[in-house]
Amino acid sequence: MTWVLRHRCGRALGAGLLSVALLSGGTAGAFAADSTAPGAGSAPPSPATGMATITIHADKTSVKAGQTVTFSGRTTGLKVGSPLLLQHQKSGKWVPMKATSKVKNGSSYSLTATFNTPGTETLRVASANMAGRAHSPTVTVKVS
Repeated sequence: MTWVLRHRCGRALGAGLLSVALLSGGTAGAFAADSTAPGAGSAPPSPATGMATITIHADKTSVKAGQTVTFSGRTTGLKVGSPLLLQHQKSGKWVPMKATSKVKNGSSYSLTATFNTPGTETLRVASANMAGRAHSPTVTVKVS
């Protein structure tokens, strides 16, 4: 009789241990996931850490030297009053221009820039306080 009882307890204990091992095996794989994968081991991005977007529209895409161009657009994920700046691409690097603006109520912005050197300018608007992580697509302005 004690043999049968021991056998049943051993079976129950073995089944319990096997169940725990199988259940924890699924979570162990989640903890062993590659930490270089996007979002692994970090909180979901908030608007202040990477979900910001900026749109851009130039009122003119072709101007004569000395004329001004107005750039406008909308932002998402940036607070009202956040500083924005216009950048142009020079030798493969984004260089800030003197044109700056702030996000207005309604998440819109508008800024103007004057172009004096003939050529093609590739431009974008970037958030000044996010170290360039939030920026608009590029627009091209031809200066003649």
